[in-house]
Amino acid sequence: MKRSHVLVMGALAATAMSVQAQDPGCRTGQVVQRNACTMGADLFRYMAPQLGAVIAGGNTTPGQGGSLGGIGHFAVSVRANALQGSLPDVGNYVPSATSTSAVTVKTNDQILGMPAVDAAIGVFGGLPLAVTKVGGVDLLLNASYIPEYSSPTVDVKLPDGSLKVGVGARVGILQEGLVTPGIGFSYMKRDLPTVDLVATNGANRFEVTGLSVKTTSWRLTASKSLIAFGLAAGVGQDKYESSATVGGSVQGFASTSFSGKQDLTRTNYFANASFGMVLAKVVAEIGAVSGGEVKTYNTFDGKAADASRLYGSVALRIGF
Repeated sequence: MKRSHVLVMGALAATAMSVQAQDPGCRTGQVVQRNACTMGADLFRYMAPQLGAVIAGGNTTPGQGGSLGGIGHFAVSVRANALQGSLPDVGNYVPSATSTSAVTVKTNDQILGMPAVDAAIGVFGGLPLAVTKVGGVDLLLNASYIPEYSSPTVDVKLPDGSLKVGVGARVGILQEGLVTPGIGFSYMKRDLPTVDLVATNGANRFEVTGLSVKTTSWRLTASKSLIAFGLAAGVGQDKYESSATVGGSVQGFASTSFSGKQDLTRTNYFANASFGMVLAKVVAEIGAVSGGEVKTYNTFDGKAADASRLYGSVALRIGF
């Protein structure tokens, strides 16, 4: 399995032990069952924003700002996103059988990766305005892939398939020219393929069904190319809608099944640098997401669930 896939599986495995915060759904059963349920909810809320950020990324078309120029113009990019994430150390967590007091969970820094393919297709070239054009329209497409995976400790199934296609559109405020930058506004919807996961940790077993992370994003982007070198920068907003049902067993006790949901809105900033000739370019991106509030019952050392996160990507873009 590719390393990027392994990192995503690690994030999903952590989420499997996640869905808690002394929610009403976690207030039945033995103390150890309630603690396991609560830790499950916390981990779900901790990992969902990270998964959302690595799916959404930054620029909708790497290195591109304005619209493409109408029918006959296109851009296809193969991209590897990476997020400066952190994984809770659930392997050393033992739910208490006597107290429901909150605990502090250690976290380990971890790069979370997600491969993706982006495509932009020119639909309308725009209206002439002096030395540029305005109002051009592009169709945007995105594809994310997660493979099924099985090991002695983690099983990952994709009931609706491993591939998820995202769609969106970009409107050109200014089309890039010899003296004008490209400026555009885009809206994009990207989702994680629905995941069912089973993770085992000694005598403990954790199950996640219907793990879903849906993202919607808007971007305002500007770019300028100088033949072999180009720059782009932008700002936007991401909305993550996450849900999952978590259950399992801890120390021989069946955990309370819990269905959790989380909605979060974050601000996104990014910058691109591209290198290459007209038809093919290598694009490097760096960005950050921040904002929103995520409450957990237990605490996590290191970064909180709603802490700002840095991300980056490397892409190969081919287009005309």
